[in-house]
Amino acid sequence: MEGTAYTPTDIERWDPEPDKRPGRTAFQRDRARVLHSSALRRLAGKTQVVTPGSRTQIWDASPRTRLTHSLECAQVGRELGAALGCDPDLVEAACLSHDMGHPPFGHNGEQALNDFAKDCGGFEGNAQSLRLLTRIEPKRFVHSERTGDLVSVGLNLTRAALDAATKYPWPRGSHPTEPDSPKFGVYEDDLPVFAWAREGAPDDRKCFEAQVMDWSDDVAYSVHDVEDGLHAGHIDPNCLYSEHERAAIWTAAIGRYVPEDTDPHELAEALDRLLGQEWWPHGYDGTAVAQARLKDATSQLIGRFCLAAEAATRASYGTGRLTRYAAELVVPREARLECAVLKAVADLYVMQRDEQERLRADQRIVLAELAEALTARAPEGLDPQFRALFDAASDDRTRKRVVVDQIAALTDASARSLHRLFTAARP
Repeated sequence: MEGTAYTPTDIERWDPEPDKRPGRTAFQRDRARVLHSSALRRLAGKTQVVTPGSRTQIWDASPRTRLTHSLECAQVGRELGAALGCDPDLVEAACLSHDMGHPPFGHNGEQALNDFAKDCGGFEGNAQSLRLLTRIEPKRFVHSERTGDLVSVGLNLTRAALDAATKYPWPRGSHPTEPDSPKFGVYEDDLPVFAWAREGAPDDRKCFEAQVMDWSDDVAYSVHDVEDGLHAGHIDPNCLYSEHERAAIWTAAIGRYVPEDTDPHELAEALDRLLGQEWWPHGYDGTAVAQARLKDATSQLIGRFCLAAEAATRASYGTGRLTRYAAELVVPREARLECAVLKAVADLYVMQRDEQERLRADQRIVLAELAEALTARAPEGLDPQFRALFDAASDDRTRKRVVVDQIAALTDASARSLHRLFTAARP
């Protein structure tokens, strides 16, 4: 489906290479490379909301991991993108890869690694994703023009795929509207390939496929986090009618999921619109019938949010194929507020539980101590891939970035195992 909507420049790769099997599109190859990558598989062992392997109730609620979230995001994005004229394989590749750079323990681990890496460029999961796609994930190597050594170019994806996977197309400290924002999409070390991927793109503007990926991510995790919270028994649907509980939801939403100046009355209207739907799960007892009703509500919510964006975007841009920089995804304010309310509900009743905060505190200690131990012992403790990079590093800053890359590549379980190994060896 590349057709005329995508140019030869869009399907270029950093290192030109022939197709192994004629007949595939460039974006089908991109999707396949991401799907078969080690980095994607490792997401099965990384926290989404509930830590993988933990049991939150008597019955196994099978909470989502970063991998299942990425697969669900990809399904949502593929269909929404296709409906708007994007190449579905391109959007799916972006959705599958958007969380690849997240470290152990989710956003909590991201904050811990950012503290550790503050003097070597910081840490941001989205910037790490680009680094994985273009450098760390071993798929293709080329000879360096400067040294003649073999260097990795990662998965060697197309320009359009790298651009579509870039949620924050600016380096650290360069947010276009929020100078203090911690969000950025590229480290200083990776600026050359970032500039190549962004060739011809307007400054700081996300391509259309990246906007579809971003909204699909919001839709998937807002809906599924609430679903997981209901499954685990952390969310009581009846609480959503309590004025006291609702006030706490608005507090959780404002400033984090909606702007500071948002009127709580708008959030109340958004929640009431959802509560007024015939399919809304007003109760959940874990029976098969309740599970089916909850799953239907999940499907209804995803359809509601995607159809709202599709209709509003088509109303603004017409019926043609919308790709790259030919359009902006239009998401109605009402849909964004409803999505934000769902995020706030999961935040309040799942992420803000006392036991979760105790767990997060422990996770921060694990990563801080692991980073300290690896720094002191490296290259001991590094995988062969990162040991070679550490040995080849020219200065302390570069060596520290290798340690960061190693920790970011770990799963929750492997981070704890390596931490136990090092702390047990203390004198």
